[in-house]
Amino acid sequence: MKYRHVIIIVLLILVVDQSLKFWIKTHMFMQQEYIIFPNWFRIHFIENEGMAYGLSFGGEFGKIFLTLFRLGAVVIGFYYMKKLVKEKYSKGLLICGSLILAGAAGNLIDSMFYGLIFNDSIGYEVAQFLPAGGGYGKFLHGRVVDMLYFPLYEGYLPKWIPFKGGDYFVFFRPVFNVADAAISVGVVAILLFQKRFFGRHMQPNKPANNAVANDHIA
Repeated sequence: MKYRHVIIIVLLILVVDQSLKFWIKTHMFMQQEYIIFPNWFRIHFIENEGMAYGLSFGGEFGKIFLTLFRLGAVVIGFYYMKKLVKEKYSKGLLICGSLILAGAAGNLIDSMFYGLIFNDSIGYEVAQFLPAGGGYGKFLHGRVVDMLYFPLYEGYLPKWIPFKGGDYFVFFRPVFNVADAAISVGVVAILLFQKRFFGRHMQPNKPANNAVANDHIA
């Protein structure tokens, strides 16, 4: 697998991620929802200030720090992926790394630019692209657009369950986006197949060891 293949994977995921986010921002108002498959898949428009799956991090300062951290991670990520390609790591690891890199870049674009190029989705109003009055925020202050919602189970928990018995429960509650999904798939796959991905590079250099042994014998 060559480095250009990494770039192609990243660009493809970015196109899908940003196209869907752009459509959501320009066609839906906040909290609007489309039911795709009843009882388990919906398009539900929300925005978040922080990390993946709606997690937050430290107010305004945390927002800037997180955006700059993402920027640094993406820059380092491209360099590291080039190194992995050069050292001929497995195709599976390179694909997973490309997914993670694309996901980080996708959410970075939201954080850096969406506050500049979109106005707010307030009430039943749909946001405009490049509005005359300017965007809703400053550079690095954009909100990440989320829309994929999979409430696989909704209902009341049995009362015999300690602490939460009788409470209304939704699984899976987080709303996320294509970038989040790419990161999650990449990370989980690396954890599951790490021996296969890194095995050849973690083994001792047997030819070199044999050469040393032969020198001692001589």
